[in-house]
Amino acid sequence: MKGITTFLWFDGQAEEAARYYASVFPNSSVGAATRYGEAGAKASGQPKGSVMTIPFTLDGKPFVALNGGPIFKFNESVSFVVNCDTQAEIDQYWDKLAAGGQEAKCGWLKDKFGLSWQIIPSALERLLGDADPKKAKAAFDAMMTMKKIVIADLQRAAG
Repeated sequence: MKGITTFLWFDGQAEEAARYYASVFPNSSVGAATRYGEAGAKASGQPKGSVMTIPFTLDGKPFVALNGGPIFKFNESVSFVVNCDTQAEIDQYWDKLAAGGQEAKCGWLKDKFGLSWQIIPSALERLLGDADPKKAKAAFDAMMTMKKIVIADLQRAAG
């Protein structure tokens, strides 16, 4: 298979995460897991027979979840952006991905596995890049007060 596949490192939750993410996004699926054999289990510290990797797709894009242990954790230096055309889409993705996680400013959140997401309206780039710098600043200032972005509030602020 050619192309780039994103690997996500988990500490025992790879299969749970893959199934969860596939339930959130359309055009998504989970493949067959590869399990740790005796040698891999000894080397990794993971239980023999437990999931080592599990491939999945989110909206047609390939990912692999890896149970690599507690060595590495997710942080905000890597995030996934979900561009949304409507407030209903923003609300849907925000509610599902923020459940059990942590909300942050400007459309950012961490899900229950600690992975960072940006749930962003497609209109944001247009509003922040408005030719009128006062309108662009007003939209930016409004966004800075929000956790989940509300399109109508951005538009109202920009005039």
